[in-house]
Amino acid sequence: MTAAVAVALAVVHLLAGRLRLLDVLPRSGWLSFGGGISVAYVFVHILPALAKNQRHFDGTASTWIGAIEHHVYLIALVGLGVFYGLERLARRSRGHGRSAGRSPGEAATSPGVFWIHIGTYAAYNALIGYLLLHGESPGRRELGLYTVAMAAHFVVNDYGLRQDHQRRYHDIGRWILSAAIVVGWLLGVVTSIHRAAIAACFGFLAGGILLNVLKEELPEERDSTFWAFALGAVAYAALLLLG
Repeated sequence: MTAAVAVALAVVHLLAGRLRLLDVLPRSGWLSFGGGISVAYVFVHILPALAKNQRHFDGTASTWIGAIEHHVYLIALVGLGVFYGLERLARRSRGHGRSAGRSPGEAATSPGVFWIHIGTYAAYNALIGYLLLHGESPGRRELGLYTVAMAAHFVVNDYGLRQDHQRRYHDIGRWILSAAIVVGWLLGVVTSIHRAAIAACFGFLAGGILLNVLKEELPEERDSTFWAFALGAVAYAALLLLG
């Protein structure tokens, strides 16, 4: 089942660009709706699970991971910071392209920034694929909720990456990110890590999701749709709480 989910999530990255209903102005409400789903999953499922599993850190004070004992949320902050830095790097690169005379629709990032972006997002997607097998709460329902949240998150990410890198993302980037999900799942099949490390992975994922969603929703030029975001967040939070 997790193998099928890994392949399905990979297909999301390959086909998200074909969803023409997303390429509208003002910004498609479906993107805001998907962002709401992702944020609800973080606040209603991942963060409570991190709090509950803090004990995995509490018992590892004598190991390398003990350096972050009692600070699982610090890892979420690190995840948010990493992707904030990537966003700033991409914006600066696109700004240089516009100052060189290219229109906003043609000002893609430089090749160097593209590879930094795609390399980091590939590792991020591999982490998501790995956690398909090593989630905090195993079970079919939990897997289904995780799958829906990550699929919605990938659609939002794909849209943002396509805007940043344009043709280069379509030709190369989306294939790398799709493959990374399956590679992460394969690593999950052959390896198993300490529960404290799993909690750390979910913390980093939480920070990454929050930044990636908010960077798409908050800037004025995104012209996002609040009611769609709120509807996605409330509906998915209700689904999580009713389980």
